[in-house]
Amino acid sequence: MNRPPIRIHRADLSEPADAAAVVELLDAYAADPMGAGVPLPAASRRELVPGLRAVPGATVLLARVDEEPVGVAVCFTGFSTFRARRLTNVHDLAVLARWRGQGIGRRLLAAVQDLARERGHCKVTLEVRADNAAARALYRSLGFGAGESDGQAAQYLFLEKRLPDA
Repeated sequence: MNRPPIRIHRADLSEPADAAAVVELLDAYAADPMGAGVPLPAASRRELVPGLRAVPGATVLLARVDEEPVGVAVCFTGFSTFRARRLTNVHDLAVLARWRGQGIGRRLLAAVQDLARERGHCKVTLEVRADNAAARALYRSLGFGAGESDGQAAQYLFLEKRLPDA
């Protein structure tokens, strides 16, 4: 059985179909147990695309199969102070549950790495839940792992502190 081709492209957030795809994919990710476990609030759905469009260095890649949006990577440009160069941070990587295990996440991350290389970035960073074994295995298989300090492996943790709404 031939699988339909996976097409990865940079989302045009001014294009209604791409904007809607981003919202729907991130809503599905938020509702997933490895996301927040609940769909996005209506205000987040409404403000997501305008918010992304307003962030300098925000890039969204979409994966489509026969024009159906099936995966998304939301990336931001950061800066490595130790290397004095820009970096790409993958803030969200999500594939619809029914499409997982078919190489879509792998293809999205390859496209992210290609984009980072084109931009002259020094590295790609991401965070992953400790209990997300499937994602951790994917990232390890692609060479993601502990950072390095003084030539020794150094595992970094992603921490957050939520601030009250203004």
